[in-house]
Amino acid sequence: MVIPATMADVENVEVVVAHHERATLRVGDVFLKIDADQTRTDVAVEAMAMAPIPTPEVLWRKPPVLALAALPGTALGRLGEPSTASPAAWAAAGAAARTLHDAPLPPWPGRSLDELTSTLDGECEWLVTNGVLPTDLVERNRRVAEAALRPWTPVFTHGDMQITHVFVDGDEITGVIDWSEAGRGDALFDLATLTLGHEEHLGDVVAGYGTDVDLDVIRAWWSLRSLLAVRWLVEHGFDPSRPGCEVDVLRSRL
Repeated sequence: MVIPATMADVENVEVVVAHHERATLRVGDVFLKIDADQTRTDVAVEAMAMAPIPTPEVLWRKPPVLALAALPGTALGRLGEPSTASPAAWAAAGAAARTLHDAPLPPWPGRSLDELTSTLDGECEWLVTNGVLPTDLVERNRRVAEAALRPWTPVFTHGDMQITHVFVDGDEITGVIDWSEAGRGDALFDLATLTLGHEEHLGDVVAGYGTDVDLDVIRAWWSLRSLLAVRWLVEHGFDPSRPGCEVDVLRSRL
């Protein structure tokens, strides 16, 4: 592989995230995303080209590597840690989500309601059978999650709009990263992902979004997303039981 001249003199390589499916490295002002599944990269590149909100510049692509320019600013926050971003920045994130959701639909489909329900039931069974979480915790959150399992009008969703994927500079959004899960989906899923573990900023996000939303459905998505995430996190070497993270989100529903 030919290394671009802009990267030739960089001394440090930062591992942003790495597991057996994919890895992201930072080399100077360039992010290198390495993904064994090129379908995910195809989706990300097409979604970034379609999205009406700021996204990273695609510098080059040599499968399985995608090179993206670093965004200015910092992430809106991190799960399990207090966010130092202003209420206005959180509102701007809500406004960016609304702009995306108002855009034309991408041509590829998202997950169906039946598929999502089946996956959720399978994950709940695995969590209980393997003793990963207490039965009452799983069953309570499965009941809460039911409110999200209803027909929705599909919109252009990011699909993984967690706060580490939203970059801000002061009160302004500078870009949103990691588009491999983008597709047609429920608008409230993006809002729930954005506010997962940061319920104190839900009002700011909804204010920026600019229209009435069903808060009970957002809370249901918190339970649903957390139930779906625990197994993946455990199997990929992450700890969902860290303070403020997925298990704490599930406990907060009791």
